[in-house]
Amino acid sequence: QANSSITAELDYVSNLVIGVIDVQRSKEKGYETLVKENLCDELDELRMVYEGLPDFLEQVSANENASFPFSLECRKAPLIVYVHQIGYLMCFFDEKISEALLIGLQDFEFAFSEDGEERRFYYHTQKTRELDNLLGDIYHKILDMERAIIRDLVCRVLQFLPQLTKAVNFAAELDCILSLAIVARQNNYVRPILTEDSILEIRNGRHALQEMTVDTFVPNDTKIRSAGRINIITGPNYSGKSIYIKQVALVVFLAHIGSFVPADSAVVGLTDRIFCAMGSKSMTTEQSTFMIDLHQVGTMLRHATSRSLCLLDEFGKGTLTEDGIGLLGGTISHFANYDYPPKVLLSTHLTEIFTENYLPQSEHIKCCTMSVLNPDGQASNEDIIFLYRLVPGQALLSFGKLMYTAFIQ
Repeated sequence: QANSSITAELDYVSNLVIGVIDVQRSKEKGYETLVKENLCDELDELRMVYEGLPDFLEQVSANENASFPFSLECRKAPLIVYVHQIGYLMCFFDEKISEALLIGLQDFEFAFSEDGEERRFYYHTQKTRELDNLLGDIYHKILDMERAIIRDLVCRVLQFLPQLTKAVNFAAELDCILSLAIVARQNNYVRPILTEDSILEIRNGRHALQEMTVDTFVPNDTKIRSAGRINIITGPNYSGKSIYIKQVALVVFLAHIGSFVPADSAVVGLTDRIFCAMGSKSMTTEQSTFMIDLHQVGTMLRHATSRSLCLLDEFGKGTLTEDGIGLLGGTISHFANYDYPPKVLLSTHLTEIFTENYLPQSEHIKCCTMSVLNPDGQASNEDIIFLYRLVPGQALLSFGKLMYTAFIQ
């Protein structure tokens, strides 16, 4: 593929660009694309004039100062300066020329003043007008000529657009593959096994991003086969429920794009879609978080298949508790009625669904919780120890008040 992407046409384009663009000087400038010297005689001549402009203007200024019909009592002698896009001006320092002196300088015309460490007053004079006519706005003449040359270069390069596009796409693909390989090597990822069976088995799976932000990350297993495909995950606030369901989705996604995955081992069934209802927020859709959740879950219910992975994080919050419980229970029941449901990972604090007969009796439903030490109603903030380990069971307490107390102290 590399050999087919790097062709003789690309070699020609490379030589063409290098022959026109001064790569080293352009890098040094950082913000300009500069044309090489000895490419255009007229451009080289303009550059030579521009580079010698300070010395030339200094000599012209000395001649002008010597020809003034009065004595200048200035701390600093006037200078003729070149101002981009304005032209040539006589600059006086500290004080503006008095009206009395201007009577004897009828060709002087005040242009503008400039404040700074020293005040400057700029004038058009007969000599500056001559320089305008002789040299003009030389800097922008150079820019215009360089841009014309570069536009011509672009037109010639675009004749080889198909070859360039093919090479760029190959380079981008290679860059992605190398990046995935480097990350996999640095973080001890493993090669997943993809299978046509609609299963998911992950041993000691980790969150690809979260593990980089903490000193210690607790891995978790995932096992979804023909039974227990709907995983209802409960647990206190801050116990790792959302991180867990996201890490499973990341492992599935990485496996499908050809990457190694953050786990000790992974068997991933071919997945057609990953559906998410994760409490998304948007400033542009003019919809509440709850409304966005409803749209996402609706899409999930209509299109999910047995090969889909569905993530629901706290679906049902954002409305009345009774309504949220009903929506959540109805969603779970809908999936449970499938002969072969999609793989569902669902985190919730609405534990009433376990006590009010909202859920059907189904082999497809499996309850898990994020384990905590001393999870009783009398626990204080100091007594709670999060283990971040997914275990079978249900948690009926969220410890929300204790979490609030911990964060405001």
